[in-house]
Order: sequence, then structure tokens, then C-alpha cells
Amino acid sequence: MTEERLALSTRAARNLASTTKTVPQTQGVTPRWLLSRLPWVEASGGAYRVNRRLTYRLGDGIVTFVNDGAAIRVVPPELAELPPLRGLSDPAILDGLAARFEQREYEPGEVIAESGGPLDAVHLIAHGKVEESAPGAYDAAGRVGVRDGGGFFGADALLGEPAEWAHTFRALTPVIVLSLPRRAIEELTERSEALRAHLEAYRAAPAPPRTRHGEAAIEVASGHDGEPVLPGTFVDYETSPREYELAVTQTVLRVHSRVADLYGEPMDQVEQQLRLTIEEIRERQEHELVNNRDFGLLHNADLRQRIQTLGGPPTPADMDELLARRRKTRFFLAHPKTIAAIGRECTRRGVYPAPVEVEGRRAHAWRGVPILPCDKIPISATGTSSILALRTGEDDQGVVGLHRTGLDGEVRPGLTVRFTGIDDKGLLTYLVSAYHSAAVLVPDALGVLENVEIAR
Repeated sequence: MTEERLALSTRAARNLASTTKTVPQTQGVTPRWLLSRLPWVEASGGAYRVNRRLTYRLGDGIVTFVNDGAAIRVVPPELAELPPLRGLSDPAILDGLAARFEQREYEPGEVIAESGGPLDAVHLIAHGKVEESAPGAYDAAGRVGVRDGGGFFGADALLGEPAEWAHTFRALTPVIVLSLPRRAIEELTERSEALRAHLEAYRAAPAPPRTRHGEAAIEVASGHDGEPVLPGTFVDYETSPREYELAVTQTVLRVHSRVADLYGEPMDQVEQQLRLTIEEIRERQEHELVNNRDFGLLHNADLRQRIQTLGGPPTPADMDELLARRRKTRFFLAHPKTIAAIGRECTRRGVYPAPVEVEGRRAHAWRGVPILPCDKIPISATGTSSILALRTGEDDQGVVGLHRTGLDGEVRPGLTVRFTGIDDKGLLTYLVSAYHSAAVLVPDALGVLENVEIAR
């Protein structure tokens, strides 16, 4: 049986009452520290050119690379570090060889070249660590050594003679390799008489004397003053300076005119729709500044400014190594879970860094440099992430954000809202656009600590 009511229920009474409402809420809004802490530079022509000195060292046995975002290329004169090309100075030939290298990426554990397989390419290690191992007497492979960025293997493939890999090369970390396939070598040698003659001369030359360790023999005159040959350094301007073009993040917002007309009180429906859309645009903007393969910070870090952790978790020693790579580091950027891992490692060692204040808010810090959270930094399926260290501003030759202001319909710097009309269905449409990019002025302005384990 139902109990008889003696008074009006609250449910029915609410039909006559005016409820208190909030504006539409969203949990997708983050602090967006990168957008607020990055100095923004006006790119009035839609592009921003960074002129640099091109510096590379000859005679050090290490190949030098340059990277435009995720795209990596070898500096052509550096190919003379490969023994078969040593002494070759023809720029046209070296440029032709450099242009034929293919960029390949390997995950930890993947085999790049296997012992016994055909020697079919020259491999240059642009980034990461590669283990070299040889078959043992009882089938157990033994480690020969570890090669990292700037190293190379398979140079004998340039000679064009059938051969096999004597050792196995396997990626220890995520590795980026530039490879020159044998087919490309054959095409280049057929077209270039000078290259063919150089390789034939190298093939016919007697092997230089070596020690029992395989090292080049050095004649020593006891009791005499020697004049060692110093590695030569060549410095020049980059012939093709990097230009950063402004990227755009856009969407078309649609609001039915009936909703705008009839349901505009107590809150303007169009205004709230635009507010939420702008917040999402700004979130995507920060995501692109971190992850875009062309201008994102994770891909624009110089290869020599990407370092690995000592043992996996982010230790104080790892943070010191990252901090020591540059002057005037303004802030670190890390995923919130990575910041928690840093805290755990510090606590485990009895280290308790003092927090600092940033824009009126307390933030974690390492040696007085704030560690700001950014959930746009990805976490891999294996529980690893990255920590970025930035020096910012044009005056300090650091990292800068790029935008274009003064546009029609601008509601925030570099972000515009334009009314584009009403269609035959009564839909109001608004084009929301944000123009943005980022530039690293000199290589040491940005550093990345990679493969940081956050789950241990």
C-alpha cells in the first residue's frame, strides 16, 4: 500500500522553483604549464627561420647528424669517417651518398643485422644503444660491445663484395638508424666514376698494420718529441637553415539557432559552447607542441641532448645529468606519474628537495628548478616516459613558442573565432582556429631524459 501524502512533494515543488546551475564542466582542462611558461614570439610571415652555425668534427671516428623534428640526416662530409670513404672529399659524391640513406627505427630487442646474414647495408646509429654480439663456442652469444649514437657498422658493404655479417647487432634501447642499402650503393658506384675509382683504390691498398687487439699500429720513436695530428674541426653556417611554419589546430562549431534563441537564459548557449571548444583547442595545442613529429619538443631535441637513465627509474643522478647539459634551465616538464616516480626515488635515498613557487602555486623542484606537470608527455605500454629540460627565450638562445596575433576574430593570442554563417538547416557555424609552433634556437636549449621507468 502507498502511504498517503499530507503535503506537496519536493519533486513536484521543483517544477515551480528556479534551480541553481553551474556552467558546463569538463575534466579535460589541465594546467597547461607549457603554454603559460613558454615565451611566445610573433611569426608575422607565418614562418620562423633559425640560422645556426653548422659544426662538425672530422677525424674523431664519430658520425654527426642533424635533425629536423623526427627526420634525421647525416652531415655529408661526416661520411668520410667510414674507412672506405676516408680521404674522399668530393662534395657532390658525399651529398649523393647522404641523400640515399633511409631512416629506420627499432624497438628494444629487435635485431638490426644478424650474424651469418648477407652484408647488405651500411648502418649509422643516429640515436640509441646497439649491442654487438658474436656466436659462442657452445651456441651462447657473447657480448662484443655496445655502440651508441655516432657509431656505425657494415661499412664494408660499400666495397660491393659478397660478405656476411660476422656479428649480430641488436637494439638495447629505442634506436634510430640511417641505412644505406646495397642496391643504392651499386647505383651510385655505377653513376660515379670518381666514387668507383676511390673504392677500387681502397680495396687494392694493403691493410694498415694493426696490433693484436685490432687497433691501428702506432710507430713510436722513443726519446723524440712528436707532433701528433689533431682532429680537424670545420665550422660553417647551415646551408639550409630550419624554417618552422605555423601549424593550425581547427574545428567547426555548430549550434542550432533554435537552441541559441530559446535556451539562452540564464547562460548563453553559444558562449558556453565556444568556451568548451576553446579549452579543447588549447589542450590539443599543448599536445602538438610536445608530440608533433615536425616541431614537437620530443622530436626536436638534438640527438646529443637525449640521454638515458642509469638504471631505469629517475634517480637524483639522472636529474643532475639532465640539468648539467645546459645553462639556465628554466624548468623541467614531466608527466605527473613521472614526477611521483622522482619523488619515490628521492625518498628512497633520503633526499627531500624543497618545493618552489611558480605563478603563486607550489611545485616540485630539483635543485631549485621547478618540475612542472604535463600529461601530454606519453607513457609507453611498458611504463616508460620522458623528462624534458628547457632553457627558454630568444635572449638566452632557448626554446620559444611561435604564434601569429592581430588576426580577425582573435579571442586569445593566436586563437580566433569567426562566424561563418547559417546553413539551410538553421545551424550557426563558427570556425575556431589556433596557429602555433615551437622552435629550438640552439641544440643545448632542450634536453630529454628518455626511457624513464615510472612503475618501479
